[in-house]
Amino acid sequence: MPLPTPTSLTLWRLIDGKPGHEKQSLGLAQALKRLAAARWYDIPVQGKGLAAVRAALRWGLKRFPAGCGLPAPDLILAAGHAAHLPALAARRTYGGRIVVLMRPSLPSGLFDLCLIPLHDRPAKRPNIIATQGVLNAVSVAGVHDPQKGLILLGGPSPHYHWDDAAIAAQVREVVAVRQDMTWTLTTSRRTPTSLLAALGEVPGLLVYPHTQTPAGWLESHLAESAEVWVSPDSGSMVYEALTAGCRVGLFELAPSAGSRIVSDIAHLIEAGWVTSIARWRRERTLAPAPVGFNEAERCARLILARWYA
Repeated sequence: MPLPTPTSLTLWRLIDGKPGHEKQSLGLAQALKRLAAARWYDIPVQGKGLAAVRAALRWGLKRFPAGCGLPAPDLILAAGHAAHLPALAARRTYGGRIVVLMRPSLPSGLFDLCLIPLHDRPAKRPNIIATQGVLNAVSVAGVHDPQKGLILLGGPSPHYHWDDAAIAAQVREVVAVRQDMTWTLTTSRRTPTSLLAALGEVPGLLVYPHTQTPAGWLESHLAESAEVWVSPDSGSMVYEALTAGCRVGLFELAPSAGSRIVSDIAHLIEAGWVTSIARWRRERTLAPAPVGFNEAERCARLILARWYA
């Protein structure tokens, strides 16, 4: 059922310059726009070092120059630690409610609402909503071509022991077995340059390093691809593929002990949302994505129900 909503919400989306953070707040802003005719304004902010001191002073002085001339916000979206102090200064100066994405660096009670991934083990408090992974800006629209596959690779992280040779061998294995499909591979900023050298030339595989992918490239390829293989260190890519409705396979890397990301990935495998390469080797099929999975839209609906119903 459609939710009762205001004619229009005004969002201030605080931008810290990190693409991963910006994708999260963009996904929420887009969902609010679809559901409540929201309009948003992107405001670049800095909140580290001297910039953090300035943000704290502006909070104390009730000043937020970046908002001058803009319509007053209903919601202030802040993803990333650098956006937290500026968000507090913006709210004290212009009003509105702060929605923080990910675990905040400041006490959660300072913010109106915190959207925190389950793998961060959020406390059960009235102003906290636990999310399955981080939010993203992927659309569920699109017709998945059963003959198209996508491979998404991350790189060294605290959660898994990266191994160029192991990943390259698994990529070659998947492409060799599924020769009926056209495969496209892309990397991330964390991918070592040595990985592509270890991979070499693979028949039937198109390779696009992340430096050659323009804005929107990943989203358009997810919308077209029926199957997506991801290195397990790339949790955000896993959730983007699930949101797009793709079948998701996971390459294998040795996990780091005690990592919450590793536990989250293991939970997805156990729940049947994604398929490990070990299981794929036995069954030669990937589990379908859960129907209707879209955390940005779910959180947008919860926000509207909480404050605007």
